[in-house]
Amino acid sequence: MKAIWKGTVVAESDTTVVVEGNHYFPADSLKREFTLPSNTHTMCSWKGQASYLSLFVNGDANPDAVWFYPDPKEAAAEIRGRFAFWKGVQVAA
Repeated sequence: MKAIWKGTVVAESDTTVVVEGNHYFPADSLKREFTLPSNTHTMCSWKGQASYLSLFVNGDANPDAVWFYPDPKEAAAEIRGRFAFWKGVQVAA
């Protein structure tokens, strides 16, 4: 699977985990040179607190387009250390 934004592959892996229709990519597949930190956090009742990263590609920013659960609840342990995408990021094989 590839995560693509603005024509740039920002993550690529053959070992994503699908939860609620979202592909969670392993940490080492995320191309960190395209990410910026974010202070945004949200809560999920069964996964826990999500943290976010923004994408920055060729001068364009996509705030909070990447999310992850640094310390997920036990029910979501399989996504620990993994990243998912939204906000116009295309995830495709």
